[in-house]
Amino acid sequence: MRGKEEIHQIKSVRMSYKSFLALLTINVIVLILWFSLIIEKEIHQIKSVRMSYKSFLALLTINVIVLILWFSLIIEKEIHQIKSVRMSYKSFLALLTINVIVLILWFSLIIEKCSWECCTSYLGTIIWNREPPMVRSRATEIKLNKIDQLVLNVTFTHMDSITSAEKSRATILNPKDKYCNGDSLTIQLDMSNYLGGRKNYGGDFLRARIYSSKLKAGASGRIDDLNNGSYLVHFTLSWEGRVQFSLLLFHPSEAVSALWKARNKGFNNIIFTGKFASSTHEAYTECGFHLNSTAELCEYLDQRDEEFFYCVKPPHLACGAFVSLYSRNREHSYLEHFEKPLFDRSRIGVEIPRNFETLEVSRCERGDAPLKEKCKIGMESPYPSGYFLQNEWFPNFCKLSSFKTVNEINACLKGKIIYLLGDSTLRQWMLYFTKTLKTLRFFDIYGNGQHKELLALDMDRNIKLHWKKHWHPFVTQHLHSVKDDAYVTRQIDQLAGGPNMVIVVKLGQHFRPFPLHIFIRRMFNIRRAIERLFLRSPDTKVILGIENTREMNSEMERFSDFHGYVQCLALKDIFQGLNIGIIDAWDMTIASAANSAHPSEDIVRNQINMFLTYIC
Repeated sequence: MRGKEEIHQIKSVRMSYKSFLALLTINVIVLILWFSLIIEKEIHQIKSVRMSYKSFLALLTINVIVLILWFSLIIEKEIHQIKSVRMSYKSFLALLTINVIVLILWFSLIIEKCSWECCTSYLGTIIWNREPPMVRSRATEIKLNKIDQLVLNVTFTHMDSITSAEKSRATILNPKDKYCNGDSLTIQLDMSNYLGGRKNYGGDFLRARIYSSKLKAGASGRIDDLNNGSYLVHFTLSWEGRVQFSLLLFHPSEAVSALWKARNKGFNNIIFTGKFASSTHEAYTECGFHLNSTAELCEYLDQRDEEFFYCVKPPHLACGAFVSLYSRNREHSYLEHFEKPLFDRSRIGVEIPRNFETLEVSRCERGDAPLKEKCKIGMESPYPSGYFLQNEWFPNFCKLSSFKTVNEINACLKGKIIYLLGDSTLRQWMLYFTKTLKTLRFFDIYGNGQHKELLALDMDRNIKLHWKKHWHPFVTQHLHSVKDDAYVTRQIDQLAGGPNMVIVVKLGQHFRPFPLHIFIRRMFNIRRAIERLFLRSPDTKVILGIENTREMNSEMERFSDFHGYVQCLALKDIFQGLNIGIIDAWDMTIASAANSAHPSEDIVRNQINMFLTYIC
């Protein structure tokens, strides 16, 4: 074709018969490869292949149509007479474009060594960029959007415009001369900024409790956001005596908005390091949910549950040589520079001034209080769910049994197999049981590190307790084995169940530094695993623990209790209606002001007392 011709004047493209057959062959091969992928998967599970599933089907359909049309040309002619094939210039460009798109998609699979679920980023993403498989079920998206609507998108231009605890005020609504045990009390919080101007929108993260130090009593308050800068805090006065108040501005709405946006931007808050080992080699490489690396990757995928984790593949070692893992905080922040002062320690958990100090609660003649039913699995747990008195937890919705002696605890556990699946706060349960019950002894199943699985047995009473940590993410600086671990869903799937089996699941703290959809997907997967368990063994007892609060001096961007709060909201919503028992450690630790990632033994003892009531 002469160079002087302008492109727009090109009417047709002529190619040799062999070139045409080569192009057709490439199309056939690519289509066969793509369909081989489809055959391996259930069609309804395919959500995206770097494009929507519908777009992918449309692309395949176009390819098929083009091939049929071209083959019809060949069939109409005697093959040996075909010297060349003429097509219009536009048809040629269209066919070429389709081939390029399909080939890019296919090579992205090959070059990235990435599975079907892995290829879910946008087509324009550079193929060397390791994007995690952001395949999200419709349920996950709905839950994420529901929480997103609860968090205000707030911007600010100056620190003086953010919510100030010192400039805000708390007042008792409809005060009375006398308060009785069992009365309700409502406090109104009117929030202002640092200049004293009233806030006209809500979204502040608040924490409220009443307590009596001498009585070792405490209870959480339920907070209603009026969305106009005011809040109502509702308390139940559950004990007699002098009651004190703690009304904290944990984060102003501006900080909440910044945290929410930062959390969901990516995976760079934590860096994981994996150890690979063989008889002759040992290597450490970076691991995580998302790796920006051009190196070859090892994939650790659960395709059914859409769970994923990656490590950079070390030279001379197989991916199966991945034996252990540890993590540390990465020197990285998703917060804008001007947002970081929002998280100075002096602005975390600040008391809101009030025109009252304490309140006297008296015993009043009300007649006999209605008897509460014993706590049973399947009961709905409200918020607040109870209160402390003399360091004993009293649920609002049911009555606890007494397990104060070793004999009572042993009698409850006799003949039972108990699996504790989760984080180190469930490991605290294991340590408490073995400390309290001298006949319950650890069985050494070997392994190294602080987080190895624990097994305790009482051979005479046929009691078995087994703690296993949940799988990725597990955030700790201590090297821990990954060979004996599995996702909680898979661990539940491996259990037969039965009337003497109890499963406790509790996780949350380790998910805080990562986008919320990771936690939501895991909770949906666990719920489905429990539903499968109930189908094969409906008399298995399952207890769900809600995560607790932690230190106020934790790094807020990674571990703020606001992250835990939204996880609590998601968890309660996801497991609603399931026949399980709930132990609300969030409520317990707010009521007792136990600001520790690992609560005190008193908190652990009260959680276990509720657990024993559920199962016996």
